[in-house]
Amino acid sequence: MDGTGLCLMAKRLESGGFNWPGIQDGVMRVTAAQLGVLQEGLDCRRLRGGKIVRDAALARYVGDRLSDCWSPEQIAGYLRVQSDSEFLVCHETIYQFVYGPQGRARQLWRLLPPQRRMRRRRFARRPRGIHIPLQNTIGSRPPEIGERTRFGDWEGDLMIFRREHGKANVTSLIERRSRYMLLAHNRSRHSAGVMAGIDRQLGFLPACLRRTMTFDRGTEFAAYPVLAAKLGITSYFCQPSAPWQKGVVENGNGRLRRFLPLDTDLAVVSVSELDRIAARLNHTPRKCLEYRTPHDVLTEQIQLALAA
Repeated sequence: MDGTGLCLMAKRLESGGFNWPGIQDGVMRVTAAQLGVLQEGLDCRRLRGGKIVRDAALARYVGDRLSDCWSPEQIAGYLRVQSDSEFLVCHETIYQFVYGPQGRARQLWRLLPPQRRMRRRRFARRPRGIHIPLQNTIGSRPPEIGERTRFGDWEGDLMIFRREHGKANVTSLIERRSRYMLLAHNRSRHSAGVMAGIDRQLGFLPACLRRTMTFDRGTEFAAYPVLAAKLGITSYFCQPSAPWQKGVVENGNGRLRRFLPLDTDLAVVSVSELDRIAARLNHTPRKCLEYRTPHDVLTEQIQLALAA
């Protein structure tokens, strides 16, 4: 490296707060030891999240706040409005630190809200939902589904819980006419697991009582063709940002929250407990059923189907 390059490097370091006594009137006087220090400083600047890497106290503070479930934006914003704060850092630097060598060694990415091992490219378009063929949109449903003139049309949704309790969730399934509810426990939001849970819950029913399913456009339902292949169920999807179009299951989720509030830790809720909760709601009289229970209404239809 020539003297001009070293001089520019030193000036860059000085602009970042490094004092370099070896520059006088634009002339670089440097020893081999000083050159090593200079190169070390530049290497540090090149590190992802270098400002945090260079400051152990700031690194500890960021790690502690991430452990408290703060997001990088919240950490940076809080420091910015604290007039007596000795730290000042932007959220992008925090992200770079989290996904840099030190952050990866401490697995700090696990403390971020999305918990992504690999960071998504900045400014990349977020996925807006799965690709839904026109024949599978809610407007293409047969009219008898909306009119509730037959049995076997279901609505499905995913109930999620606080992030600190992990990724476990519950699929809620409700038959539109009888309001009969089934619950499936899922270890994550991966679509294959969600579809497997639906298969387990609906597989025992006669084919005439599992005709269709209506979902929102969440990616957890991307594997919906599995239902057609295994159970003969045709899936339909709400319009974007319109989950209210599957109002039966949305209403059912509201009833479920009485027994499964948002802060429920599903790790201590067994499958049999979920079944008991569903049974309790299925044995509750409903005004819309003329005060019959969902269990009585659907059981009657199952008996008729088996007799036929």
